[in-house]
Amino acid sequence: MSYGPGNQIRMVPQLTPMVKYIVIACVGTALLQWLGAGREMVVIFGLTPYLVLSKLFLWQIVTYLFLHGGFGHLFWNMFPLWMFGSELERYWGGKEFLRFFLITGIGAGLLSIAVQPFSPVPTIGASGAVYGVLMAYGLMFPERMIYLYFLFPVKVKYFVAFLGIVTFYSALSSPGGSIAHMAHLGGMVFGFLYMKGLLSPSVVRKSYQRWKLQRMRKKFKVYDSQRREQKEKKDDFWI
Repeated sequence: MSYGPGNQIRMVPQLTPMVKYIVIACVGTALLQWLGAGREMVVIFGLTPYLVLSKLFLWQIVTYLFLHGGFGHLFWNMFPLWMFGSELERYWGGKEFLRFFLITGIGAGLLSIAVQPFSPVPTIGASGAVYGVLMAYGLMFPERMIYLYFLFPVKVKYFVAFLGIVTFYSALSSPGGSIAHMAHLGGMVFGFLYMKGLLSPSVVRKSYQRWKLQRMRKKFKVYDSQRREQKEKKDDFWI
């Protein structure tokens, strides 16, 4: 339950199209896992850093988001995705929300690989992207109240800050589960960067063009200096 504009209480958010498609994809994949294909699916589509780097299983950076370990794992990812993601989609539109979901999920996966690049242990679940959704919601609606466990009212900004602190501490203090915690933290980090405009396609494009222009300038300076040296040598010869 949350307060909408004008302190209007919103008990049940409406399920939006793109969130619905993501939920259907995750539930459908979970059913295939539970029907007996789970082990093979996790090996092929789960995020295993060693396979991504050594065998170039690059698709795993995306596909791991749609696999889950059990009903509880699936439920506690889909529930906040529905509760908070639906409202973000209403503001952004379906395409923008899907872009955000994938960018934060991929970012979380990349951070997991960076933490333990040779790990043979697969990571699965949409938690990284969901944590990115929570970060975006906290930045957009910081003063809004939510009811933790449907009982305790807390402002969204404090809830998100608490999640970030707990996740960061867990990543540092539990070596065995550091990959999963880093995925959560990575989702929040990439969600924050995206919301600040640092990961938008236009900003990335401008940064690339700026880098390309600087590189061309350096090449021009080198070429110009070489021409000057050749000219000086030539002038010296005729003197």
